Parts: sequence; C-alpha cells; structure tokens
Amino acid sequence: MGRRLLYLASPPLLTLAVVLLVSSAVFAQNDSSQPPVSWNFSSQSGAIVLHAHIKDGWRLYSTTMPDSLVNSRIVLDSSAKAIITGIEEHGRLQTAYDTVLSATTRFFTDDVEWVVHLRPAAGPSTGTASPGGPSTGTSSPGGPSTGPSSPGGPSTGPSSDLKGVINYMAEYGKDSIVTNGEQFRYGRTADGDLVAKSTALRSTGATLKLTTIDLANPINKCGGTGAEGSKGLLSIFILGFLGGLLGLIMPCTFPMIPLTVSFFTKRATSRSKGIANAFLYGFFIFLIYVLISVPFYFLKQSDSNILNTISTSVPLNIIFGAIFIVFALSFFGLFEITLPSRFSNSVDARSNITSVGGIFFMALTLAIVSFSCTGPILGSLLVGALNQTGGAVQLTVAMAGFGLALGLPFALFALFPQWLKSLPRSGNWMNTVKIVFGFIEIALAVKYLSNADLVVHKGLLKREVFVAVWLLIDIALVLFLFGIVRFHHDPPPARLSTGRKITGLFFIAVGLYLAPGVTNTEYAKLPLLSGIAPPWNYSIYHRDFHLINDFEKAVQLAKQEHKPILIDFTGWACSNCRHMEEQVWPKPAVQNLIQNDYVLVSLYVDDRQALPEDQQFEFTSSDGSKRAIRTIGDKFATMQTENFGSVSQPFYVLLSPDQRLLTRPVAYTPDPAAYAQWLQCGLDAFKTVSSSSAKN
Repeated sequence: MGRRLLYLASPPLLTLAVVLLVSSAVFAQNDSSQPPVSWNFSSQSGAIVLHAHIKDGWRLYSTTMPDSLVNSRIVLDSSAKAIITGIEEHGRLQTAYDTVLSATTRFFTDDVEWVVHLRPAAGPSTGTASPGGPSTGTSSPGGPSTGPSSPGGPSTGPSSDLKGVINYMAEYGKDSIVTNGEQFRYGRTADGDLVAKSTALRSTGATLKLTTIDLANPINKCGGTGAEGSKGLLSIFILGFLGGLLGLIMPCTFPMIPLTVSFFTKRATSRSKGIANAFLYGFFIFLIYVLISVPFYFLKQSDSNILNTISTSVPLNIIFGAIFIVFALSFFGLFEITLPSRFSNSVDARSNITSVGGIFFMALTLAIVSFSCTGPILGSLLVGALNQTGGAVQLTVAMAGFGLALGLPFALFALFPQWLKSLPRSGNWMNTVKIVFGFIEIALAVKYLSNADLVVHKGLLKREVFVAVWLLIDIALVLFLFGIVRFHHDPPPARLSTGRKITGLFFIAVGLYLAPGVTNTEYAKLPLLSGIAPPWNYSIYHRDFHLINDFEKAVQLAKQEHKPILIDFTGWACSNCRHMEEQVWPKPAVQNLIQNDYVLVSLYVDDRQALPEDQQFEFTSSDGSKRAIRTIGDKFATMQTENFGSVSQPFYVLLSPDQRLLTRPVAYTPDPAAYAQWLQCGLDAFKTVSSSSAKN
C-alpha cells in the first residue's frame, strides 16, 4: 500500500462540497464583472464627476480617511496636465468605530458622487495624492474634501486625454476588505470641456435590451423550451446513478456489502427488524449524498448567470484539473487520501449506538472510508452538474442518483441474503479497477484544463493536441492491462483474466478510434467526442468557418442581404453546444437552411476577453440591479438573460433584420429533423413579415 500523505480535516464528502462552494464564492466575488462598486463618469464646469453605486452590504471608504487607515484615493496619470485641488463627496457620509482597526472610519453605502476639482499644471508632475492638507475645494454635505494632490502613475494613451484611476477600498461586514482599482479617461472638446470616455457609455448598453422582442407573441408559435428541463433532470439522475454503481464496485466500498448486511441480519432481534435496519442504512446513505447539494442553494442569486460563471471560471477549472491528477496519483498507489484517525475513530464509535442515530453514523462511516475511491467519481459528478443550467436542483438530482445506487444494494442484499453468495470475492481485480480509474481521472483532468484553455484562447490544448494526449493515456492504459506497464502495489497476474483481456481489447478499440483525430482529414471529426474535445475550428490546422461573433454586424448584414438572423448563444466550455455544431448543423437539411437562408451569429457567453475600454459600461437590468460589462462574455450573457430570460447554452433565437421575434427560442435540440423544422418555421415567419411590409 502507498504512504498516507494527504489528510482531510473534516468529512471528505462534505469537504468537497464546501471546497466547491467556497471556491465558487471566491471566484464569483473576485470576478472582474462583479466588483463591489460600479462606476459612472461625467463632468461639470471643469470638474470630473465619479458616481459610485455600492452593492448591498458593502461600505465604500471615504477619500478623507488618512493613509494610516483604510482609504480611497483618486490618482491622475503622470501624463495628465492637471492637479487635483479638491474633492467634494455628495452622499450620506457615515461614521462607525471599527474594533479591528481600533479607529473611527468614514464610509458610504448605496450611492455616492465624488466631484473632483482640477486646475491646469505646467507639465507632468509626480507623486501621489496626499490627504490631510488644507482643502482648496468647496466642502459639501458629503464631508470635507482632501487636500492638494499630485498625480502619479504610468503614462499611457494620448497626452490630450485626462486619465487616472480610483484606488478604492470597500468592506463587507467586519471581516472582508477589498482593494480595487477603476480606471477612467476623459477627452476634451474643441472648447476645452472634459467629456467622459470611460465606462459610462449608455448608448452601448442600450443595445443589450432589444425593445422589439415580445417573447409572448412571436410571429409563429413554433419552438419553445418547455420540455428540455425534465429530460435534462432525468439524464443527470441516470448519470448520477451510474456514478454510484461505479463507486459501489470500488475496493473501498465493495467489501463492506457482505460485512454490513451480515451485521444487520445477525444483530437484529428478528429478520424483519434486520431488514428494516438495512433499509434505513441504505436510506441514510442516500440522504447523506443528497445533503451535499444543500450548500449550493445558498449561492448568491442576484447574478442569474453565476453558475455559468463558476463552471467556466479559469482558476476553478485549473483547480479541478489539479484535483483529479491528485486523485489519479492516489489510485496509482503513490499515496492514500484518508482522514485523521481521531475523526474516523470518533465517527466509528458513534456508529456502535444501537439506534436510528447509530445507523446514521454507520452510513456516515461508509461515506468517509469509501471517499478515497468514490471521491473522484463524486467530484466529476459535482463539476458536471455545475455545467448544467438547473444549478442546485440538478446537483440534488445528481447526488440523489449517486446515493441511491450506493445505498440500494445494502437494502436489497438484506432482503435477499442468498444473493451474497453470488458476489465475486474481493481480490486483485479491485486494484486493477482502481488503476484503470486512475487513467480515466487523468483524462478528466485534461478535459478541465482544456475548458480553461478554451475560455482564454491560449491555444495550448487545441483539438489535435487534446486528442493526442488522450491517445497517449489510452496507450498507457492498454500496456497496463496486458501486463507490460506495472505498478509496484499491483503486479500483473501470472495469467491474464478474461475480463482484463476484454477490457484491454476495448481500450485498443478506443485508441484506434482516437488516432485519426490528430489528422487533418474527414475521419478526424470523431462524433463520439462531440462536446468533449475542443471544437473543430479550435485546431492546429487553422480551420476557419468565418463565423460572425458580433451582433451589430449580423444585424447590418441581415438588412443588406434581406435574411433573418439565427442567434447562437453558446460557450467555449459548453459540451451540448459542440454536439449541436458537429452533429446537427452539418446535416444537409440543417446546413442548407443556415448557409443559404440565415445570417448566423455566435455569441460566446463565457468569453473572458476584455472589451475595449470605450465599450465597457454599467448595465441596469430590468429588476433594477446593476451589472458591470467588462468582457465579451458579460455582454452576451446579459443580452441573453435580459431579452430571453434564459441562462442556458446552447440557446437559439430567430429574429428578423428589424429584430422582431420570428419563433419561440429553442435550446439543445439533438434531433436534426426537429431543428430543421424549427428553422423552416422561422423562415416562413420571415416571409410573412416581408410580405406584409411590401404591401404596406
């Protein structure tokens, strides 16, 4: 056995859920699209006006706070030919004694407006803002203004622009202080007046809300997304159930079936009591796994796209990839993941209680001791469910399937004890199963690293590289199964078993299937890997479909060519999107309609590429909440949510060139005939609209 190198300080299953929850909260909190303070910029009478909208629960510290404490500062770029002479703070200034800082702090909640007064400077100056000096600006109800400040910082952009940064500090509660920076830029008109050129570009934001969209009254009533949810839940439950069956045959779990069933049947005062206890034991296993999903119901709901943000987060995908590599190394026997013995002993001691509570702790003991085998499967299930659109509900369904598959056999074997005789004996075959799953975990790690690469477009794991890595993993697995590659704790048997040979032949077939994927031929498409491997055009062979990724450009082209628009809300890390692109769109009935009769525009909601500075803005949603649009993904995800009330991908919308809704939108539609019928319905609606317009 390998050395015990890794320890978990709390129940591993719950720990995994907490790690996911904390990670998602951290990444969502630190995501550039959701800062604690969002800003608008304007100007008045030679002064620049910085308007801050503060998120609920946050405090924005005043610029009047001294440098020795938490503070906010406004710093001009070194190229700015101006000096700050004073700052007026318009807002409800509050004061409170901070026990951590041992000082009285001054801060704002809700909204505040900082009016920054300037005077021309003879040339660029250096230094930083220095509060505490006499103020030359006009005081306001918001509080005293800061003293003279000298600009500082690196010089970028044309010298005619006035650029700077707001280095602000915000606090949430009493234990979370965030330092952030917000850049601003002002240009000058011919008369010398300052004009904001930063994030307060409302005209850009207006394009996100299409006032011509009426979801309740499309031109034709075909389409719709009402049936996809139930089908998705069923498929996720089945995947969870299959994951539980895999966990059941692992070496940490399988030997416990006869031991546990015998314990209940022999210790009970009657057979019926033993069966009842075994069923209760199985139910508690099911319940424990369902409870893992509970923390996800407390995720912040104000961002309707938060689960998409979590699942496509680059750091989070890298972390998952690293976790699965660690699990794989554990499966290979390099070390063992386990709990501190004092915790295991404590739980095991409670499990001896002959009561409902004792049975519950027996179920918890199973969950704990089996974690080193079931953890990778469970982790894959959790991450996979995060990529769905149902959020916590789908996590619950997935965990329910997993727990049912793991707990049901204990109840069934108690009800039919004679079945125990038909179970295969524990032995070396279990170590073989663990090592096989170790190779599979490495392949999963490559998949999550590929997700991160796709989102940021680094080009490190393009399609052929991804397939080549999987092919190498498959070759290593085949060599192990046939006894050529050996692990020190699992020497190959003197005679290969039939099961091992069959499994080896299966993975040889997998390798033969993968091999063409590294070529630039028609055989490289690998339909079975649609949604798993990177998209066909993310290739070392520079395949290009000349797709349009700009909505305004698509509208302009649709008007020129007099064609309707097919909007494809998609994602770089969206598996179902790849399946549609590679298995549905190429079908002749679908391809002909898209190429000949529509203008296709693909909008990636998880694209982390920053928008140009003059295209970044703050958007006020229909419910009054504000969202900072900083990246391409922010823009298109908000556009989808605001106009169509959906956060799922893929999501397809048909519009006329004047942006009227032709049909009800549809989501994932794997049936090419149904998808082609929907496209034809939209085309018929467009002809109806065009005919009416011609008559008028």
